[in-house]
Amino acid sequence: MEHLNKVIRILEGGRPTRRANPVGRILLVGLVLQISCLAFAGGGWPQPKGIGYFKLSEWWIVADQHYTDAGRIDPNITNGLFNTSLYAEYGFTNRLTGILHFPIFSRNYFNNQVSGTTGEVIKAGEALNSIGDANLGLKYGVSKQESPVAISVTLTLGLPLGESAGGTEGSLQTGDGEFNQMLQVDAGVSFGTSDVPLYANAYFGANNRTNDFSDELRYGLELGAGLADQKLWLIGRLQGITSLKNGKTAAEITSTSVFANNAEILSAGLEVNYYITEKWGVSAGFAAPLSGEIIFAAPAYSVGVFHDMK
Repeated sequence: MEHLNKVIRILEGGRPTRRANPVGRILLVGLVLQISCLAFAGGGWPQPKGIGYFKLSEWWIVADQHYTDAGRIDPNITNGLFNTSLYAEYGFTNRLTGILHFPIFSRNYFNNQVSGTTGEVIKAGEALNSIGDANLGLKYGVSKQESPVAISVTLTLGLPLGESAGGTEGSLQTGDGEFNQMLQVDAGVSFGTSDVPLYANAYFGANNRTNDFSDELRYGLELGAGLADQKLWLIGRLQGITSLKNGKTAAEITSTSVFANNAEILSAGLEVNYYITEKWGVSAGFAAPLSGEIIFAAPAYSVGVFHDMK
């Protein structure tokens, strides 16, 4: 049971010289959601009543190339996003868990655009600092505690708290300005031995988006292993977002920034979690796109510190 509880807690959130192509500034939404949404919510296992998990983390991505809407890689002015986020889970009952993910500080920027011929600055770089879009969710455990397969359903509401049109041209964003609702189903199993506990979790979700943004399908597979008396956990992830492309195109929506419509991605990632004490630990991870559309062709990184109630 102890190694199963560790599984639950780990799952919680690991707990150039040319004029910029508009696509070059609308590249981050898939990776943002990939790290800040899909990696959260504890898999198929809800939190026990009165137990919580809390994490402060830094996530960032910097890129000078992107996938086009045809899936090819093109250059863009160096663009980046840094998110400092709070994440929390708390068990209201043994089956009902509340979830919060809130970027308390978000910085989006792009570098100077410099002429390759004269070396002159064609366009000065800019930056935007604000809070980011938040996610508020409820997870319900469908299966019984003794079931070999843990199944849960999670409803997540995406709250448009970030800035959707910053900078002199409105091309900097820390949010997309749309309210979304995602319903996700998780199924997880715990196996292995008492010395090396293992788990696997798969999920599938449907994300309904407003303001003429296209709806999305999200899916993923996660494998984890506990080592060193379960102080060290290694996690591998394969995650994807597929746009239904039933809304406006990226060019039609006021978004020449980092939160594009119709973005797609398939990515692979690795995360390491280490318990320094029974209740405190640190984490580090990265995720790299294998393919995509209208999204950065660059890896994203994260580091964090977490507090785990027993």
